[in-house]
Amino acid sequence: MPGVAARKNQERNRDSAMEQPPADDYAKERYGVLPLIQSQEKPDRVLVRIKDLTAEKADDVVWVRGRIHTSRAKGKQCFLVLRQQQFNVQALVAVGDHASKQMVKFAANINKESIVDIEGVVRKVPHKIGGCTQQDIELHVQRIYVISLAEPRLPLQLDDAIRPEVEGEEEGRATVNQDTRLDNRVIDLRTSTSQAVFRLQSGICQLFRETLIHKGFVEIQTPKIISAASEGGANVFTVSYFKSSAYLAQSPQLYKQMCICADFDKVFCIGPVFRAEDSNTHRHLTEFVGLDIEMAFNYHYHEVVDEIADTMVQIFKGLQERFQTEIQTVSKQFPCEPFKFLEPTLRLEYREALAMLREAGVEMGDEDDLRYIHVGGKD
Repeated sequence: MPGVAARKNQERNRDSAMEQPPADDYAKERYGVLPLIQSQEKPDRVLVRIKDLTAEKADDVVWVRGRIHTSRAKGKQCFLVLRQQQFNVQALVAVGDHASKQMVKFAANINKESIVDIEGVVRKVPHKIGGCTQQDIELHVQRIYVISLAEPRLPLQLDDAIRPEVEGEEEGRATVNQDTRLDNRVIDLRTSTSQAVFRLQSGICQLFRETLIHKGFVEIQTPKIISAASEGGANVFTVSYFKSSAYLAQSPQLYKQMCICADFDKVFCIGPVFRAEDSNTHRHLTEFVGLDIEMAFNYHYHEVVDEIADTMVQIFKGLQERFQTEIQTVSKQFPCEPFKFLEPTLRLEYREALAMLREAGVEMGDEDDLRYIHVGGKD
């Protein structure tokens, strides 16, 4: 098959480009594949994060480590996009005092997803570089070394993995299905969207913790393997515990209440929750991370409601102020309207909520359960 033959020929060319540079190459010390790092030496070298490469560093000589996201050879030069987590920058390898033709060829043939160290000069660009997070600068490469060489063919391409499904359907371009993502999760987690999602999750926990500590709460860690079901006997995972049985905790509720009775006054807990429920709806999960609080109130339970409402507002504000880059990254693949919230939080009495639902056409009795009502959609 011509496709297979062409692919094998391309791989042979890449292999030859990865070989030791010729003896007469004046730039031979400036590129190559380094041996496996075994902590035998500590180079006097400071690596700069890609996210910190800005126009303020123009004309600085920096070392950067990242993955080869894309490469494009053009005559006597090669353009690389170097990626580090959700940030990327363009790098230019061009024939000149610091780079030979062989060095340009070497750079162009490095497999995608390989990890490289690059020494380069930060240069401002006259026009913004589309497709890169660092749009105002590029790196003019003086040295390039492969730290870890990736396989020539990967089970999925990151550009396909971050492409919105709608765009793929309308333009007939490739997307990656869930099975392929899960079968190759390590690669899928490298996408800018996955990186942003996990940072948002971390940010929510961080903001929750910061807000409650500022309010005088004490963080506690509670057992997850317990001797009895924590919320009734149903929907619990049973596990073997030496010569007897134990259960995965459905909730830290018992331990939170113990702390309140022990005069802790205000406590919170961030940890996994396990529930043996068939995950057939969007509201059922067998495992999730719970953000739990417990507090004593002096006169009215609205004291607790006020604390919870303000905590949620502080989390929403913190996400908007400190994680805007991550939010925008996710919205590129999964378009959505900006999240809106009220400060202070809207509070409705039960009868007011019933009236609003009835006005919207939902048939509700005076004592019906509101928890699973979905206005405008199906349960």
